[in-house]
Amino acid sequence: MAAISAYSLLLLRSVDSSTGSGYFRTQVFAITLGVVGAVVLSLMDYGELANFWYLLAGFSIFLMIYTALFGVLVSGSGGVNARAWINIGGRTFQSSELVKIIFMLTYSKHLDTLRKRNLINQPLQVVLLGCHALVPILLCQMQKDTGAGIVFFAMFLAMSLAAGVQLRYFAILGGVVVFSLPLLWKFVMDDYQKMRFIALFNLDDPSVQMDAGYQQYQGRISIGSGKLNGQGLFNGSRVASNSVPFQHSDYIFSVAGEELGFVGCSLIILLLLLLMVKILHVAHSSRDDLGRFICFGYFGIIALQSVSNIGMCLALLPAMGVTLPFFSAGGSSAACMYFGFGLIQSVYMRRKEIDGLRLKRKEPLRFLNKKI
Repeated sequence: MAAISAYSLLLLRSVDSSTGSGYFRTQVFAITLGVVGAVVLSLMDYGELANFWYLLAGFSIFLMIYTALFGVLVSGSGGVNARAWINIGGRTFQSSELVKIIFMLTYSKHLDTLRKRNLINQPLQVVLLGCHALVPILLCQMQKDTGAGIVFFAMFLAMSLAAGVQLRYFAILGGVVVFSLPLLWKFVMDDYQKMRFIALFNLDDPSVQMDAGYQQYQGRISIGSGKLNGQGLFNGSRVASNSVPFQHSDYIFSVAGEELGFVGCSLIILLLLLLMVKILHVAHSSRDDLGRFICFGYFGIIALQSVSNIGMCLALLPAMGVTLPFFSAGGSSAACMYFGFGLIQSVYMRRKEIDGLRLKRKEPLRFLNKKI
């Protein structure tokens, strides 16, 4: 985590020095806030927090609906028209980022309750699990933030698999998704979203390069220009000219590619992989199922966003507006990712406890000696 934070700040410092922006300072503030929040959450028992699932769920629904109705409207080229941010103290905050962390607790509690009652694979209960996950996904769609909705779906899959939901239910879900794709394309997806899919397969077309595929085309050029070792930190010519739109956030991977080359890009992937492996290790050593499900929820966030963002930058996947965890500039995204890390730390710190009591193997012997 320390290496990831330092690397992120280094890349954003390069963007700031070249373009005169203030993303570095914002990221330092977000990381500081996130670390403080992570420390506080790590000192709290995640089991006790999950017991207040009804309050957390109610707050999440209120926050998402409030954002959809009264949030900041962000309009962009091609028809982008999202209302996924709110103003707090003169700064914008993306509500779905916090709700992702809360969902780790509420959905884990739901799964844990069903596991204890041996109801995890009853058809009605599986449907209710799907409804639980569908709530934030639909609320994201209300905000026109499809990328966040996909992240919630990935969390749902990862946590449900970890809980032992039978594969036949996932097969049914896959079939429903496949058969609903034509309906989604025709009635749900906006024109700019369709154009992003179409542009992905036509980036060699000059008209696409200057329109719907502009970001991905420019990002791919920046990454390729770095070759093996890059042009040097703070020396990227395309970074200085701001050739790639949103290079500080969605396309921060292109900054690493141009200035640090293949080596710099590989280091980002390696650090994220090491973090995910550590999260799975914490899940394996958790004291209970609840902690394990929380870990898999966090793993789902990092895995989906990493694959989506890097795939987008390499023009392997369509642009979805998903940030690269910890690396992309964005106060709410960075801070909330640290909050999630605090929950993982809480699980790790209590791995040797049973029902909230820490195991002390030598205590019974001491008690016996005193009696003798």
